[in-house]
Amino acid sequence: MNLTDIAGMTDPLRLANITQQTVDSLTGRHVDLVFVQMIANAISEIDVTSIILYTVLIILIIIFTRSAASIADRMLMNYFPTVAAKIQMKMDQTMQLMLRRLVSAAIYTIGLMLIVYQIPQLRSLVTAVVAGAGIAGLAIGFAAKDSLANFTASIFIAVFQPYRVGDLVDFRGEYGQIEDLTLRHTVIKTTDNKRIIVPNSIMGNEPIINWSIREPEITWVVDFDLEKASDIDRAREIIFQCARSHPLVLKDRPMSVQLVSSKYSELILRLEVNVPGRNVAKGTGCDIREAAKKEFEKAGISPALRE
Repeated sequence: MNLTDIAGMTDPLRLANITQQTVDSLTGRHVDLVFVQMIANAISEIDVTSIILYTVLIILIIIFTRSAASIADRMLMNYFPTVAAKIQMKMDQTMQLMLRRLVSAAIYTIGLMLIVYQIPQLRSLVTAVVAGAGIAGLAIGFAAKDSLANFTASIFIAVFQPYRVGDLVDFRGEYGQIEDLTLRHTVIKTTDNKRIIVPNSIMGNEPIINWSIREPEITWVVDFDLEKASDIDRAREIIFQCARSHPLVLKDRPMSVQLVSSKYSELILRLEVNVPGRNVAKGTGCDIREAAKKEFEKAGISPALRE
């Protein structure tokens, strides 16, 4: 058997005919193997050389695209703040991060278009889609409405900045720090190291408490539940003393202890005290409450009994 015979054995059409003859001879009648002929025709139309060439080109485009995106990202991260400062352009971390994401997305989009252009079948499909842009646009828009809403919200968040990367926020009862802002979602890191991933369209439509958007100092509230028969003046004096002795309390800011509730068998004294930031507020409040409780016990002031 020479090379010509071996090459002939690998011909899909010839193999399909041999398979058809073998089946016919085994069954004693003609069995129409249409699917075998269809597969053989499809395989025979494949140009192996073109496939290898397209594969190499696509791999090169992917490598080039990833490299270009990485280089552009590093340049924006390392050099753009310096350029912005020289031309006196206001550019904070959030805006810089969003710009980097947009540039990377644009580079990857161009890379995807180059890949599509290399494959004739995909090129024809894109041409057909563009020709029917009206109907296709409606279908694509409906299918990607959530993604488009998140993308649009990310641009508005970066421009108007209701929050920025690094801000301390309360969202749906969770307190944390804005760790990242992408074109799709926002990442909030909580105090117990959880990451809350929230789509930007939700972040743009729901109320958020931003503790860092202006001055970092905040007024923190600490409630003390006491028996109704307690000595209010003595309890207020103890609370003031414990608050003033805490190192994180801002002594030059107003401080108050008010009776906010006096019903049934209990009364509630509320301390309003100023602290340097939301990140230390909870711990400061807990310290003051613990110190006051110890002093209440010494003074014979009992906590309210819950039924």
